[in-house]
Amino acid sequence: MAEQTTVATTGNVLVAEAMRQCKPDVMAAYPITPQTTIVEEFAKFAANGKTHAEYVTVESEHSAMSACVGASAAGARVMTATCSQGLALMWEELYIASGLRLPIVMANANRALAAPINIHCDHSDAMGARDAGWVMLFAETAQEAYDNTIMSVRIAEHADVMLPVMTCLDGFITTHSIDRAEMLDDASVTEFVGEYTPRYALLDTDKPVSHGNFSGLGGAYFEFKKQQRTAMDAALSVVKSVGAEFSALAGRPFDVVEGWGMDDADVAIVVIGSTAGNARHVARDLRAKGVKAGVLKIRCFRPFPSAEIREALKGVKAVAVLDRSESFGAEGGPVFLEVKSALYDLDARVPLVNYIYGLGGADVRLELIESVYADLSDIVSGTAAPSAMQYLGTR
Repeated sequence: MAEQTTVATTGNVLVAEAMRQCKPDVMAAYPITPQTTIVEEFAKFAANGKTHAEYVTVESEHSAMSACVGASAAGARVMTATCSQGLALMWEELYIASGLRLPIVMANANRALAAPINIHCDHSDAMGARDAGWVMLFAETAQEAYDNTIMSVRIAEHADVMLPVMTCLDGFITTHSIDRAEMLDDASVTEFVGEYTPRYALLDTDKPVSHGNFSGLGGAYFEFKKQQRTAMDAALSVVKSVGAEFSALAGRPFDVVEGWGMDDADVAIVVIGSTAGNARHVARDLRAKGVKAGVLKIRCFRPFPSAEIREALKGVKAVAVLDRSESFGAEGGPVFLEVKSALYDLDARVPLVNYIYGLGGADVRLELIESVYADLSDIVSGTAAPSAMQYLGTR
């Protein structure tokens, strides 16, 4: 296991430190709350000579991702960060980055999308980009945000993947709260991520290539998209193998889904991000009272770990899926729809309930989580039937 230093700092500072340790060639970003302190910290590294990266200040998030696309196509290791309206403004370039198979790593400080204007946490921004062809990791804590950032470089640049990676952390809850974490030494991170050797770099004049050509009617567009699908499918095993290697290095567990109390759970909550901590706290209390409660945290959302979720939930008698974003007009939130699809092939149907919670940074109090488990216990006892989608904690 590598040498590590215990620190007390925010998730954003740790993400910036992880980016510095991964030695990007280019960092292009535009500040937006609550992501701002990531790029502020990285700008200090650039100003103080602590990184060799070319720090590019731009006039918008669209320009930031455009600069990242150009630099990555040229052969550079590239990173950026954004959130909310900034991610929305990047929309066009998100698809170009994935379609060109550029291994850009981007931190997203999860924040609500307007309107009305709101700067606080939910997952609307990231979930809106879930079909843009990016690998997506979510962090519960500042430690996980740091770890995910380092692993993202290896995942993105893996020969079987070559796709951009979005590593998400909850706005203000994880980005700005002081947390205890372990930081690897610089040399260990440098060795872990390795050197990036692009196969098709625009600036490699000995092997001239072109990027982003017009495919024309009847051209190779369809085949390109099939190759993207193949790469995204391959990414799940790469995420697992890179995670296992990182766990051996850092001594911290990682898996695409992480369960607590799931071995014999009768009732379980499926959740993404920082709320997993509240869910575990309540589940632990319920266990002490004899309720077999479990928590299943999804750490990798794209590619979606369907088989792992199916295996974890197959014996559970009632499940609540918590969504911190909406999918207006659908039968539930984005996480619920994915989980429901994953469980479709089970012989025995698992009763599922979807809760929309915490939009725009609304408090996720422990009593709200307790009420979810109480609803599930009523379903198991037969005193209530699984209900349609519910809003949790609205006034």
